[in-house]
Amino acid sequence: MASATRTASTTGTAGATSTASATGTAGATSTASATGTASATTTASPASTVGARTARAPLPVRNPRTGEIDLYITPASEPEIAEVCERLRRAQPAWGNAPVEHRVAVMRTWVERLQAHRAALVEADSIDTGGGQISQVAPDMVIGSILRLAAQAPAQFRELRRTGASPRMPHIHFDTNLKPYPLLGVIGPWNAPLMLSTLHAIPALFAGCAVIVKPSEIAPRFVRPMMQTIAEVPELAQVLTFVLGDAETGQAIIQHVDIVNFTGSVPNGRKVAEACAKRFIPAMLELGGKDPVIVTRTADLDRAATAVLRGAATSTGQVCFSIERIYVHESVHDAFVERLVAESARVELNYPDPRRGQIGPFISARQAEIVDGHIDDALAKGAKLVCGGKSVNLGGGLYMYPTVLTDVHHDMRIMRDETFGPVMPVMRYSTEEEAVRLANDSYYGLSAAVIAGTEAEARRIADRLEAGVISVQDTFLTFAGFGVAEWESFKFSGMGGRGPGLASFMRKQAVLVNTGRPESLVDEPLRATA
Repeated sequence: MASATRTASTTGTAGATSTASATGTAGATSTASATGTASATTTASPASTVGARTARAPLPVRNPRTGEIDLYITPASEPEIAEVCERLRRAQPAWGNAPVEHRVAVMRTWVERLQAHRAALVEADSIDTGGGQISQVAPDMVIGSILRLAAQAPAQFRELRRTGASPRMPHIHFDTNLKPYPLLGVIGPWNAPLMLSTLHAIPALFAGCAVIVKPSEIAPRFVRPMMQTIAEVPELAQVLTFVLGDAETGQAIIQHVDIVNFTGSVPNGRKVAEACAKRFIPAMLELGGKDPVIVTRTADLDRAATAVLRGAATSTGQVCFSIERIYVHESVHDAFVERLVAESARVELNYPDPRRGQIGPFISARQAEIVDGHIDDALAKGAKLVCGGKSVNLGGGLYMYPTVLTDVHHDMRIMRDETFGPVMPVMRYSTEEEAVRLANDSYYGLSAAVIAGTEAEARRIADRLEAGVISVQDTFLTFAGFGVAEWESFKFSGMGGRGPGLASFMRKQAVLVNTGRPESLVDEPLRATA
């Protein structure tokens, strides 16, 4: 455990320092890339960068555990993005026109290479995230998604292809062509970089698209081992690549692709949506959340405290569907808070040993500032700090213990804006109507949860909530829905939907065949066909 105290702190005092990190790297250089745009150096020097053909300045990358700049990347320029996209477009027709069974075989080969490089992928993603829990399973999530779609893709194609004859005009037969969007652009987030940058590419590849992926410039280290796995599957390398860059690079990608998948904040999502709208191309947006949980008076409070803590503090709360608002019936409020605080006391930081503990550092120093600001605002407006407190600096990394606030209300930023940290503001309610109104009082609608005495009671409340995914009798179940359930984000949490299928990445083309003779404009009246 870290040497910092567990007392409620509002000052953000520094703890012990550390001169080394088990997940840190230094000095190693990656000189090879399947596309020539995604290699990087870990030497902390602006001169040691890749992308010599670009005039853009190198970008520093901070190590979340040490706080040091130990990596520089050179963002791809617009001409480089144009060149890469053109290469991908040239290769896409052969990939898209091949039988789906052929793409399945290639993707299964990629699984073998991902498994072979799993340790390197976990290590790189762990450095990007400071040792976040999701990094340990990120390659497995990607592999699982590929294997699931490999089993399902042929049947999905058959189901999407409608054929038949017109009921009113039986001599008119119809068939369906499934036309993949030639090129998908994926712009990934920093909070689960490997997983979220890669998962969205997988169904598009099965559908027959080529894909260019730009992960966040805050967490790009996983790209090197990922590109190695792609390079070892030459046919896949023709239609899939990762590039490094910032927002300017992302905007360049939008100008050269046919469909965009973006995961990130609402303000940035709005910019992506506007840029796509100008080009009349689809935008699939997965944006922020301010996810509520309702705990009823009949709920098992031990179960509720366990579920709420997990939902709020996993990966330091840096998950878009983390629990960020907790509404508890007034009759059990105090007892619930007592259990939540007791459960929180069992949590350890993974400092100084990244292999121990449950909470790692904030990936982004700016995010620590935002969370601290939410706590300050709440305390200034009358909230009570029950446990935890503001971020602490340990060895250069910024950490935060699970933090519980009470006496909160909706005039506080902690109850309105996305916090993205392990903070649990608990608010009383008196009636079910009030609980539902408070839970729905948000411009976000990503996910929500209800924990009650019975599943029937929880489901009755859940059906009234305005969010894309509702966890019943638990929290944080969205991962379990990946690949099997379908949902659409509500309000400002996104648009475009999410589901297990390939249809989002293909356009349907109807082919109508007249097996009889054409009707005469002069000799035959126009007939209704509906």
